[in-house]
Amino acid sequence: MRNTHLNKSLPLILGLLLSLSAPSYAGSTPQYATQAMVVSQTQASSDAGAAVLKEGGNAIDAAVTTAFVLAVTHPSAGNIGGGGFLVYRPNSGAPTTFDFREKAPAAAHAKMWLDENGEYDSTKHHYSHLAVGVPGTVAGLHMAWKEYGSLPWERLVQPAIDLARNGFPVSHGLAYDLESRIERFRPYPASMAQFTKNGKPYQPGDLLKQEDLAKTLERIAKEGPDGFYRGKTAELLAAEMANNGGIMTKDDLANYEPVQRAPIVGTYRGHDIISMPPPSSGGITLVQMLNILEGFDLEESQFGSAKTIHLMTEAMRRAYRNRALHLGDPEANPEMPIATLTSKGFALELRQQIDLEKATKSSLTGFEWPHESTETTHFSIVDQDRNAVSLTYTLENSYGSGIVVTGGGFLLNNEMGDFNPSPGLTTETGLIGTKPNLTEPGKRMLSSMTPTIVAKDGELFMVTGSPGGRTIINTVLQTIVNVVDHKMDAQTAVDSGRFHHQWFPDRIQFEEQRFSPDTLSILKEQGHKLKSSDRQGSAHIIVVDPKRNILTGGVDRRRPDTGAAGF
Repeated sequence: MRNTHLNKSLPLILGLLLSLSAPSYAGSTPQYATQAMVVSQTQASSDAGAAVLKEGGNAIDAAVTTAFVLAVTHPSAGNIGGGGFLVYRPNSGAPTTFDFREKAPAAAHAKMWLDENGEYDSTKHHYSHLAVGVPGTVAGLHMAWKEYGSLPWERLVQPAIDLARNGFPVSHGLAYDLESRIERFRPYPASMAQFTKNGKPYQPGDLLKQEDLAKTLERIAKEGPDGFYRGKTAELLAAEMANNGGIMTKDDLANYEPVQRAPIVGTYRGHDIISMPPPSSGGITLVQMLNILEGFDLEESQFGSAKTIHLMTEAMRRAYRNRALHLGDPEANPEMPIATLTSKGFALELRQQIDLEKATKSSLTGFEWPHESTETTHFSIVDQDRNAVSLTYTLENSYGSGIVVTGGGFLLNNEMGDFNPSPGLTTETGLIGTKPNLTEPGKRMLSSMTPTIVAKDGELFMVTGSPGGRTIINTVLQTIVNVVDHKMDAQTAVDSGRFHHQWFPDRIQFEEQRFSPDTLSILKEQGHKLKSSDRQGSAHIIVVDPKRNILTGGVDRRRPDTGAAGF
């Protein structure tokens, strides 16, 4: 048996070129494996997950190890101090999902982001100890493992402990990233101690050791969730809050519970779409867009054409509007019209509104939403039995709040920033306080994370997902359309240019140098406003080749240090 690894030289070079336009990767080939595969943001995490699969562990086991190793080797988004979502499709039996999204502390309230003068305080909302939601990652991974795992929990956490304690060589990409965040870390002594060398940046090849994180991971390995939500770790986290104006308490930690939920399920051209339900907006919005697009022949109009981009933009516009108006935490919003939003009949109504030659204008009733960071991470796993995991989790901003828990060694999220600022609040940037996503005690904030699994004729077909904030849903949409409609292989589907529209602001954001000037000119003539960006998302996908019965992996090189491993 053979490990398949991505060539490491290109990601290392990319680490030095993060500020440049995303280059083209046309002509690259997928990663191949006959039995099992892990595709993730770092080679170390993919290797560790694949090692679990080689030992006979299943996709859930490998997901636990991959996630914990990412918390060590990809600190900007891999985490134990954040939260996320896992979609699981067993080879036999019903698919399911695990919601381990962060929650608002018990003392949270809708007007907590206003200052003493009643003015909105963005710093308080996004960059303070108040911005930290109750983390869900450890509890969510353990719930999935308890339900479906096969190898011992301690064995699954051990690779992360070893990497944290013994260290790992800092790549060019990580060195660049850590240096660029030093000013974010500077107010927090524990952050500076962990991610700099006495205040000086790490250099490529330096060994990054994280002893406090190793100790926290050891407690998690030995005690499960109690090693995080109770005892020493909880005491350290609660002290961090109490000493710095935070409101999270030991009771908030002890009361946190993940939720196993039924997935959002749709169909697209004979494929079953299995995705995440609220508080993720991803599954509903994705299925809604696919339902609209099913009425158009995208294969005939071809990838990258003005017609294809126009039709997909109009689907995005309508689905994102409905996302903003209707979706939030299901416990706080029990009347969400999920069945209607995901129905073929509703999609027909929306499709009939689309002018084939002219852009719709987003009306003044549209609005922007609070900033949702692009710094998330996703991985896809398929095991020997074709069980599949799609997992996306995050700290919100890159490195979350920038706050490392003193003595705990792990970064805290700033997910409270995903709540709307305040009831009815309108600013010159268009932020408003719609009710479904206002801050409330114990509430989960709305997310765009869209871990998704696709099946066809009862068999696994594709595992996909991406980081990217509000662009996530559209990135996942395009990976599916690229494979299903445009017949791309896994790597080409990932490499191809991406674009994004979210109802408001009323513009198409597109990756520069990925679409022809003629196409862009036609879109402008149709009335679309355009804005270029350097990159969108970082999708990691696995597609099953049914003819050869092999797994093909697509690794996104838009960000450095990505990796695939399989056998």
